[in-house]
Amino acid sequence: MPRVKLFDEQEVLTKAMNLFWKQGYSATSVQDLVSHLGINRASLYDTFGDKEQLFKKSFALYRKSNIEGLIHFFESRPNIKSGLSELFDIAIQDAILDKEAKGCFVVNTTTELIPNDESLMKIIEDNKRNFENLFYEYLKKGKENGQLKTNQDLKSLASLLFMLYAGIKVVSKVNPVEKELKGSIDLALSLLG
Repeated sequence: MPRVKLFDEQEVLTKAMNLFWKQGYSATSVQDLVSHLGINRASLYDTFGDKEQLFKKSFALYRKSNIEGLIHFFESRPNIKSGLSELFDIAIQDAILDKEAKGCFVVNTTTELIPNDESLMKIIEDNKRNFENLFYEYLKKGKENGQLKTNQDLKSLASLLFMLYAGIKVVSKVNPVEKELKGSIDLALSLLG
C-alpha cells in the first residue's frame, strides 16, 4: 500500500525557502531542515531529493514569487513615476522591518555560491535579465505614453533601477537608515525626467 503524505508540499517548500534564505546553503544542514520542516529524512528525500535539490526548488519558488509579484505590481500601477516611487518605498520599509536582516535570497546566494557553483550562474543571470526586462518594459510604457520625459537610455536606466532594488536589500543588512536610502532612490528617480 502506498504511503500517504501527511504534509503540504508547498508549505514545507516555503519553510525550507525561508530557512535557506535566513541561514544560507552551507550553514543549513539536513538535520536543520528535518527539525525546521517537521518531516523525517525519508520523507524529505522522497519528496524533494537531496539538500541541493531542495535548495534549488526553494530558490526557484522565491524567484517565481518575486517575479510574479513585480509583474502584478507594475500592472496595477499605471502611473510609472509614482509606481516606481512606491515600489522603492515598500522595498525600503520591508528592509527596515526585517528584524532577521535576511536581505534578498538571490543576492545572498550570489555572494555565497557564485562563482564556485556554475549550475547556479545561469539561474542568477536569468533572474537579473528577467528583472531588468520588467523594469525596462515599465519604463518604456511610461515613455510611450508621455509620462516620462527622460532622454536616458531606458535599458541602462532599467539596469540601474534593478541594481538599486537589489542594493537596498544588501545595504539594509547593516543598520539601514531610511532617510539615506530614500535620498538615494529619489536621486535615481530624478533621472526619469
